[in-house]
Amino acid sequence: MKILADAHIPYLKGVAEQFGEVTYLPGNQFTKEAVKENDVLIVRTVTHFDEKILDGSNVKLICSATIGYDHIDTDYCDSHNIAWRTAPGCNARSVEQYVTASILQMAQKHSFELKDKTIGIVGVGNVGKEVARVCKLLGMKVLLNDPPRQELENSDNFVDLASIQKEADFITFHTPLIKEGKHATYHLADTTFFDALAKKPIIINSSRGAVVDNNALKSALKKGEASGAIIDTWEGEPNIDRELLVMVDIATPHIAGYSADGKWNATKMSLQTINDFFHLKRDPISVIPIDEPVNNVIDVLGYKNNEQLLQAILYSYDPLRDSKLLKENPDKFYYFRSHYPLRREYKAFKILNLNSEKIALAKDLGFNLE
Repeated sequence: MKILADAHIPYLKGVAEQFGEVTYLPGNQFTKEAVKENDVLIVRTVTHFDEKILDGSNVKLICSATIGYDHIDTDYCDSHNIAWRTAPGCNARSVEQYVTASILQMAQKHSFELKDKTIGIVGVGNVGKEVARVCKLLGMKVLLNDPPRQELENSDNFVDLASIQKEADFITFHTPLIKEGKHATYHLADTTFFDALAKKPIIINSSRGAVVDNNALKSALKKGEASGAIIDTWEGEPNIDRELLVMVDIATPHIAGYSADGKWNATKMSLQTINDFFHLKRDPISVIPIDEPVNNVIDVLGYKNNEQLLQAILYSYDPLRDSKLLKENPDKFYYFRSHYPLRREYKAFKILNLNSEKIALAKDLGFNLE
């Protein structure tokens, strides 16, 4: 079996070889010629896989180490007997960590309490559910919007978009990019959307860039319809809007889901997909251990009781570091994504001297206390 893999997918080199001959290339070098002789592709979202690249190839399976699939022409693949698989839920905790840490930074910047705020979550799949869970733990009022799920489940747990536009202090998007149809999400947040906002919310987009009309967001920020923005996914990546980059509070290079844990999950799921698809029966499949943080102990002694857990979350990940780098070097968007440093989720960290009243909450978040 011949496998072509994105060279920037971690925890892959040395274990993908258990299935065959593996070639590694940067994602932006996946050309038609490079792809042609391979049976399997292990990819990220850098290249669009359609007829131009796949026509005449030997490809039988595309494994995307991501949760989304708008970089794959699924209609073409389905009609040409090319299977495609993603890694749903692999980085849900990572995106939650990004959103939570970003909200905490905004709370510190503007001196407000999360228990006084309402967050509207648009798209309640694996990621949206995790964001909702943690926001509730932190005392926020949570509004859920997911029309496809609402239709399927006929549940009272969801609200319409108008309710979120009216009530939310934060609005965070976690939908796939769907360009047409009843539940299209392309430019879901457009000029009309922003004009209807009642509470000047902070907008968060860590889903797909085109879910939020970037020009409309700029206009909303200028007019004060939105009081701030946290943007991880951009229209036109990696050539992002420099004016918008300056305007937003937190700007990152599409790395919300880039925790080492999320990447490890995605790699393992991709390997398992190859194993299952070709009935190779390599069980258990070989995997590489996740790297540990340089310092995994968080001592919160000296912080006020209501600040201890917030500081622990920001210790595990502070989005302002990534934001500063991108704002100072926007031309290096792709470089920052491809050379992202180690980032671990809560479970990799141990908290010391935590107030006893916060222990249950810390455990629910996933921190280690032993």
